[in-house]
Amino acid sequence: MLRALSRPATRLMERWLPDPFIFVIVLTLLAAVAAIVTQGTSPVALVEMWGNGFWALLQFAMQMLLVLVTGFILASSPPVKRLLAAIAGLATSRGSAIILVSLVSLAASWLNWGFGLVVGAIFAKELARQIRVDYRLLVAAAYSGFVIWHGGVSGSIPLTIATEGHFTAEQIGVIPTSETIFSAWNLVIVLALVIAVPLVNRLMMPLEHEQVLVDPAKLDGTASSRRLPVDATPAERLENSMILMWLIGVPGLVWLAFYFAGGGGINLNVVNFLFLFLGILCHGTARSLLGALEEGVRGGAGIVIQFPFYAGIMAIMTDSGLAASLSEWFVSISTAQTLPFWSFISAGIVNIFVPSGGGQWAVQAPVMLPAAEALGADIRRVAMGVAWGDAWTNLLQPFWALPMLGIAGLKARDIMGFCVVQLLITGIIIGVLLYLL
Repeated sequence: MLRALSRPATRLMERWLPDPFIFVIVLTLLAAVAAIVTQGTSPVALVEMWGNGFWALLQFAMQMLLVLVTGFILASSPPVKRLLAAIAGLATSRGSAIILVSLVSLAASWLNWGFGLVVGAIFAKELARQIRVDYRLLVAAAYSGFVIWHGGVSGSIPLTIATEGHFTAEQIGVIPTSETIFSAWNLVIVLALVIAVPLVNRLMMPLEHEQVLVDPAKLDGTASSRRLPVDATPAERLENSMILMWLIGVPGLVWLAFYFAGGGGINLNVVNFLFLFLGILCHGTARSLLGALEEGVRGGAGIVIQFPFYAGIMAIMTDSGLAASLSEWFVSISTAQTLPFWSFISAGIVNIFVPSGGGQWAVQAPVMLPAAEALGADIRRVAMGVAWGDAWTNLLQPFWALPMLGIAGLKARDIMGFCVVQLLITGIIIGVLLYLL
């Protein structure tokens, strides 16, 4: 049944889903029209909001570009290639390859969302080198594991409300992660997804004659260190010096050791720092490292051009009051029992336009928290409802898929048909469990 469902979904997306750049332009226009019609925002004010917010994600865009590049650098190094090949060797069939990449992506995304995006993509490529399996589904399976991130240890909303002095601390106090991320009911949702996501991906696997395969030779990077000629110049010797790489790489790892020993947590900057300095040591020479860098940067064009447009959409949604109005409507039809569920649904819709967990919480918390108090709802489950909604519709929103697609060498339309099926099934699982638990 799922295979039959995935066929028309895949054909529909391949035919009608445009490049993510067109998608973001359409979302911009939709947000603008909705703000004018529902909020009474004037066109002049709308343009000012959009332009003022256009560059608000510059730091984040650079971080995401580095997720792609540093992850690719590390993955293309000889030691990591050998490790990935060994793990991929555990897959002995097409079905086991799909299940394995799903589980690896789920585990990595639960630990850290940036780590999950990179590891899932590079592991999918390695599996495609060894197993003749539909490459689109491999990458879609890797991306589907991302649905779990906001219920994991890098979830921005539960980490925010667990931090002393957060912006709603006077209203709800500090809620430890033991009552959100590590609560029994949240772990039940995580476990249900760990079981369901790989199973759904496996059941969507096309028949052998329907597969879209990729030539393994096209997945091999061109980055490699050249053999040093006998008459090498001093510049060439420096470019191929392992000593220089160790002199800079080891201090980087020492700093990380001090950072974690001092109680530092995992964030995007730390992940990028770790990938980069491990990549420096694993490549061994600057020439090998720079070859991988040149190849990795090619996949980052979408991030560079699209993230400013998403920042503009976020500004329209938040400054016009559109996101808050949408949340208020869902609150108006909620009870204490159903508010976590409707928080999940509303967050999923808002996430299409505001694909940022932290930014979304800033928009929805002023609406959801007073409603939870007035209705007597569980604030912890309401907050996690917003978190899960933010993670859920990432399966439809190509914003977060860009780094993975850049590494895998695919377009959004190649994987979104499979992701839509996962969207439907994971939405039912998360929504039902938020309502019942």
